[in-house]
Amino acid sequence: MRVLFVDDEPNVLDSIRRQLRKSHDILTATSGVDALALLKDTGPVALVVSDMRMPGMNGTELLTRIREEYPDTVRMILSGQADLESTISAINDGHVFRFLTKPCHEDALRRAVNAGLAQYELITARKELLEKTLQGLVEMLTDILGIMNPVARRRTGRVRQYSAAIASALKFTMPWDLRLATLLSQLGCITLPVELLDKLYAGTPLDDEEQRLYHRHPAVAAALIGRIPQLEPVAAMVARQQQLTDFSALPAEVSEWPAEDTATVILAVATALDDLMATGEQPADALKRMEQSMPWLPKAIIEAVRTVHMHSAYMDIRWVGFDELRPGMVLDEDIIADNGETLMFRGEEITSPLLTQLRETTAASSAGEPTSVSQKLRILIPA
Repeated sequence: MRVLFVDDEPNVLDSIRRQLRKSHDILTATSGVDALALLKDTGPVALVVSDMRMPGMNGTELLTRIREEYPDTVRMILSGQADLESTISAINDGHVFRFLTKPCHEDALRRAVNAGLAQYELITARKELLEKTLQGLVEMLTDILGIMNPVARRRTGRVRQYSAAIASALKFTMPWDLRLATLLSQLGCITLPVELLDKLYAGTPLDDEEQRLYHRHPAVAAALIGRIPQLEPVAAMVARQQQLTDFSALPAEVSEWPAEDTATVILAVATALDDLMATGEQPADALKRMEQSMPWLPKAIIEAVRTVHMHSAYMDIRWVGFDELRPGMVLDEDIIADNGETLMFRGEEITSPLLTQLRETTAASSAGEPTSVSQKLRILIPA
């Protein structure tokens, strides 16, 4: 784990490097500006230890910025300025883990650094546990959705794939909340009649009541998701999945957008794309209609959408036998039994419960005869 020391006195940094270089991975910077530039280039570190009084940006200001941009990084102050006012400011604004004063004995510094790294391990372990727990909960909900409303479950799979392709094209690492939002985006459809979604995807116009029901499904999902602790950001993304409006308040370059805005727009664009493609639109026609109906979409977003067709930006195509299907695979064509019955549809992701259900279905039909699948299946797997 890396530790970044920030001090405007090079001799202090040289001394620290000599003391700790054999036991720790040490980075150094001589100003707050240099420290932020280093983190932007190399990524977050486990611990930042900063001097208090530095030209341009003091320690409190630096650690406040780091807390905003890298919330998991543990923050400490090592300074000759031990006055009460600066200490209180650092604790309240920078949320520092420890406040050390110069000169700091080598053993005391080493113990403090080790304690800071232990705190980082605790933070990241808790976060990983939370994310895995929530991921499992979300996958269970999507499996329930698949049983109750298979059409909505298939839509979930497509939106998830489109979102991943768009994020990949934008070189945007999908945060955990966006991954969960793609999985839960259609949860509100559990309240809709299956016939309504069939009608929608067949290109048949919905009547006023059907339109009202359909357009409120994101709000229904958001209300359900918002009741789960820690999922408020996910609920907000899901609620806005049909809202692609004004980007004027955001920077011109998509790469400079806050991660939350980027994630929200990716989900909304993926949802809009599925609205177009699920009714039989060809990819080129769907993209053209999207550009015409949403002229305010940034060019980078449009270019990212161009990579979505057949998911080739992030998935490999393979052909497998029915018995070779495994969880995590995505169907690139319908599974049709030899008797003509459609068992699963293109765009649907294979999960363990769905695979069990599929095998049970083929084990015996209502007439007691096995339902066989002899076709070679075209599937997609992560590249």
